[in-house]
Amino acid sequence: MADAAWDRPNIDMAAMSIDVEDWFHVENLKSAIPRAEWDRCELRVERNTMRILEILDGCRARATFFVLGWVGERCPNLVRNIAAAGHEVASHGYGHELVYSLRPGAFRDDILRSKHHLEDLTGKPVRGYRAPCFSITDWAVPILQDAGFKYDSSFVPTVAHDRYGRLNGMDAGRPIVRLRDDFYEAGVSCMRMGRHGIPWGGGGYFRLVPYRVWCWGVRAILRSGSPYVFYLHPWEIDPGQPHVDGVDAVARFRHRVNLERCEERFASLVAAFEWRPLGELIDRWKASHPGAEATMLDRGMPAASVGVH
Repeated sequence: MADAAWDRPNIDMAAMSIDVEDWFHVENLKSAIPRAEWDRCELRVERNTMRILEILDGCRARATFFVLGWVGERCPNLVRNIAAAGHEVASHGYGHELVYSLRPGAFRDDILRSKHHLEDLTGKPVRGYRAPCFSITDWAVPILQDAGFKYDSSFVPTVAHDRYGRLNGMDAGRPIVRLRDDFYEAGVSCMRMGRHGIPWGGGGYFRLVPYRVWCWGVRAILRSGSPYVFYLHPWEIDPGQPHVDGVDAVARFRHRVNLERCEERFASLVAAFEWRPLGELIDRWKASHPGAEATMLDRGMPAASVGVH
């Protein structure tokens, strides 16, 4: 894919995404809240997500909601409400397991359980997937495609992170890439620094960076000719969520930094740009790049690179 593919301004090419999980699902609290305790925790995801829907509706913005299957099973009306409001419903997997911690068979079971349940609730195909904690890896891509997904949005082209996964053929200068025939990767946005970048797609970074600086970065990405992909979790607009003991200082900071300011910032960001779902963004990109070059995964990469780990 030539750099010239991104030489035109794409001011209206901003995609909004919401990772629908609850406060106790996050990796930062895993040491204090084991999976066996999830059913005993207070569910706050429904009201927080409904608030996000209100903010989006107020600005006539549409988004992709990557719904955790565990949440979908317990809050089916929430999923129906998301779809009824005109948003795209996609999969965040079922059990919030880091992809590279699973064997391929377990990963396949996880994504199919989520995909089938969400499709039963909405009556529409689920095209997109996002890995928990962006933990994507090369061997997962053919499994996603075989399961019927059309795109992934899990790659973050940053210099280093203790949880993020990696994909061959991706870097900060190639935000949307055809990984395989009819399967695309839409990376989460970064400020480009060569092949890598500074995370500029949302989450704790959005809560930490001053709002005006963040908007400057978004405009810079769009004016460079690249699309922009943002994400948020419903628990990030919920400063009243329970405080958890037994979590180290770094994990506590990551989870709680500026929660009290996030809803206001998010509402301002939604109002500041034109937003569309990721599936629609990819479709627009495909229409304007019909001859886009595939990556090595589409050129016969050795099976060991995408097989069982």
